[in-house]
Amino acid sequence: MIKGITFVSLFLCGLFFSSLVTAEEIGVIKTNLGTIKIKFLPKAAPGHVKNFKKLVKSGFYDNTTFHRVIPGFMIQGGDPNTKDDIRANDGMGGPGYSIKAEFNDISHKRGIVSMARSRNPDSAGSQFFICVADSIFLDRQYTVFGKVIEGMDVADKIVSVKRDGRDNPLKKVTMLKVSTEKQ
Repeated sequence: MIKGITFVSLFLCGLFFSSLVTAEEIGVIKTNLGTIKIKFLPKAAPGHVKNFKKLVKSGFYDNTTFHRVIPGFMIQGGDPNTKDDIRANDGMGGPGYSIKAEFNDISHKRGIVSMARSRNPDSAGSQFFICVADSIFLDRQYTVFGKVIEGMDVADKIVSVKRDGRDNPLKKVTMLKVSTEKQ
């Protein structure tokens, strides 16, 4: 009887600990229009995943906005300049450093999360975009580091808001809280 209980106990402990090891950390973006959940792709872009998580942990993304929304293409956010009311500087900010590109073979299909950058391939820092439509013309030119696993309906709401001539939403779409969680 004791051997049977010991075996069952060890078996259940093994299941518990193996579930802890295999639990995947995901990104959670809570906006004023709903929540978007992101699966990270660390094998494809380890440096970008590490950078994004570091910025999330520091609270960097909290209260930034999606400052560029283009129907049929993507929504872009992650600029700390969007925390103020000066719209002219939206899209120009970052964390004060840049990271090396990690272009990969993952195609920019609907739901892909990729890093924004300037003309310099190694200029990404904090700004990222979510494709709301297939955008394969971006393949191997921007670093894919995640994909939306929940909340594409929220991304569709965001891309549909009224915007100005610079594709900046007329009413702010705010990332109230960006975090990670185990799934």
